[in-house]
Amino acid sequence: MNGSPPPLPDGARVRCAFVPYPDADAWARGAAQAIAAPLRAAVAQHGRALLLVSGGSTPAPVFAALSAMDDLPWTHIAVGLVDERVTADAAGRNDALVARALLRGAAQAARFRPLLEDAQGLDAAAAARAAGDWLQAQGDVPLIAMLGMGDDGHTASLFPASRDLARVRASTLAYETLDAGGCPVAGAYTQRITLTPAGLARAQARLLLLRGADKRAVFERALAEGDPARMPVALLFDLPGAPLQVHWCP
Repeated sequence: MNGSPPPLPDGARVRCAFVPYPDADAWARGAAQAIAAPLRAAVAQHGRALLLVSGGSTPAPVFAALSAMDDLPWTHIAVGLVDERVTADAAGRNDALVARALLRGAAQAARFRPLLEDAQGLDAAAAARAAGDWLQAQGDVPLIAMLGMGDDGHTASLFPASRDLARVRASTLAYETLDAGGCPVAGAYTQRITLTPAGLARAQARLLLLRGADKRAVFERALAEGDPARMPVALLFDLPGAPLQVHWCP
């Protein structure tokens, strides 16, 4: 990219650390290193680490870069999901994507915990409760959350037009069910399980992966408006702990 990227709105760097890259290759390598660093530190200090990842097309190159890191202590890292589509269609599920794109090479040694387990079938409420219990059972194991953002400003499965958004935002549980019916970006997969703001607040590091000028414009609008009801990604700006890391490339 020629020249420097335009600055973010005033005050943006108070609430997030914006890391631009010149191209997609540099972005994938840099974001993977930014995820790997706190994982290594957590394992060195606590003996274990927990990584929650998102689905979608954006993180695939970062997954590939992470899975190639054979120096990461994968046997001491548990991998879980930020959210999931409640469907029997494996092609539409985030767990299938993560198994295919991340849990290969050296990363096959990680312990993976899908949100929908065979014993639960498609019972979203039971799956959300079990996921919350699992996260609570991790105790003080450091949590790193890798997130994406949709064109409507949603992150995880926190959709701005969802009838359940207010309930999920107010929940004290780590995971909740959400009905995304009527939310165009949700597509055919309207029943979701998602990490809540309370669950996201548990993370020691939160990284948001963005690609393209359109996504940057959406993110800048969320920064300017600061309204999580209209653009749920704004929920990430004021959570406790380290500032949100935003990794972007054109």
